[in-house]
Amino acid sequence: MADKQLKVTLVKSLAGQLKNIQASARGLGLRRMHQSVTVSDTPQNRGMIRAAVHLLKVEGDGAVNRAAGKGV
Repeated sequence: MADKQLKVTLVKSLAGQLKNIQASARGLGLRRMHQSVTVSDTPQNRGMIRAAVHLLKVEGDGAVNRAAGKGV
């Protein structure tokens, strides 16, 4: 059985962000703007996405649009 995957893209810069937000983005594997990574849909990854949702675009099954203001 395949795990659900989320495609996460860094759309805004990490410069000037709090250290925990930067660490969450780096923990997801995001280093540069417009870089995309595919991560498994786990509670741990969802927590990191939630911390930096204002900087990210999230695509995939079960992803909530950040414009809806609900995070992931």
